[in-house]
Parts: sequence; C-alpha cells; structure tokens
Amino acid sequence: MAPFKTLLALASLCGASAFAPVAPKSQVVRSTALPVFEEAVSEWEAEYPDFAKFGWGPSVHAEVWNGRHAMFGWVFLCATAYAKGHGIIPNPDMLLDLKEWGTLATISGKNTITNERAIILIANVHCFMVGLMAALAPQSWVDPLLFDPNDDSPAQQRAMARQPLGVLPDMQFKNWGLTETAEALNGRMAMMGLINLFAYSAITNKPMLDVINEWVGGAYY
Repeated sequence: MAPFKTLLALASLCGASAFAPVAPKSQVVRSTALPVFEEAVSEWEAEYPDFAKFGWGPSVHAEVWNGRHAMFGWVFLCATAYAKGHGIIPNPDMLLDLKEWGTLATISGKNTITNERAIILIANVHCFMVGLMAALAPQSWVDPLLFDPNDDSPAQQRAMARQPLGVLPDMQFKNWGLTETAEALNGRMAMMGLINLFAYSAITNKPMLDVINEWVGGAYY
C-alpha cells in the first residue's frame, strides 16, 4: 500500500498546483551590455591603443592565429607520435653525450636529454623561426600576423575587417568547407583539445605522446 499512497499524494499535489495562484510575469529587461569578448576588446583598445592597432591582445585576429598555431600543434604532435611508433627517430632513448654537445644537451646538472627529445626540440625551433620570419617579413598575399595600419593591401584590409563570431559561430551549410567561420571553430576546438591534453597529462603523470596514442586506441604504437 505504501507505493499506492505515494502515488496518491503526488496526484493530489499535482491537482492542487493546477488551482494555485499564478505569479505575475516579471517584465523582461533587455540588457544592452556587450558580450564578454567584445567588451574585453573595447577595453583593451581604450587602454592600450598603441598595441591594439597592431592586433595584439584580445582580438578576433589574435584568436584566429592562436587557433592556427593550436591546429599546427596537433599536426606536429600526431606526426611525432607516428614517428615514435614507426622507428623514424633514430636511437630515441639514447642520451646525448655531454662532452660532445656540452651544456646545450643538459636539463639540470649533468643529466642530458634523449636523442628523441633533441630532435623534437630542434624541429620546434625550426618551425618557430619560420613563423617569426613570416611575422617580421610577411608577403603581400599572406594573411599577416600583425596589423600594419599603413598597409592598404587586400590581405591587411581583410584581416582588419574581421568581426567577432560569438560563442557559437553560425555553422550553416554556407559556412562549411574552407571558410573563416570553419577555421575559427576548428581553431577553438584545437585550443580546447590542447588544454585537455596538458591537463590530462599532468593529472595522470603520462607523457603527452602516450596520452595521444591512448586516445586513438593505440594506433601510433
């Protein structure tokens, strides 16, 4: 009888609620406040105009480039995991000789890094220098890393005219494929993925390459 009494009590409450007085609807107050990102952009431009004119700080252009770097980072990480799993890196676990490489190969004291880590480090330095040269001496047809207010090239004007896409960009069919909206969304997912990778690696105390290999079901090695 206990379940029956419980059901009866619930039915009585539901029936009583139908005759309960209805509270008057509160008037909807529409806020004219800017979204968080646009507000941050406006504040940055007001406080640091000399930096904002070059596209530094919170801006749509910076978000696009951060997303591009994050996507390239994923390509580099996956390629490194593939190289590790297929023996492309020679003698990966061999420590560098301190007498041959000097303090360049040391971490702390007399402990040296492995051959695998040295190759990955040099590859990262190479990519960094290529990106640095692209930022300091961009071609006229390349999307610039920094704004140049005195440059009226189509690439500069297109980059400076970008508008915020909001929290969730419009992903209708017209924005599929090689579009700025798709690039921005892919960049955001890549940045969030790197944050999750770093956090998971730190929490589980596993190397990032091992975490990536685990996430893809051991496809790399």
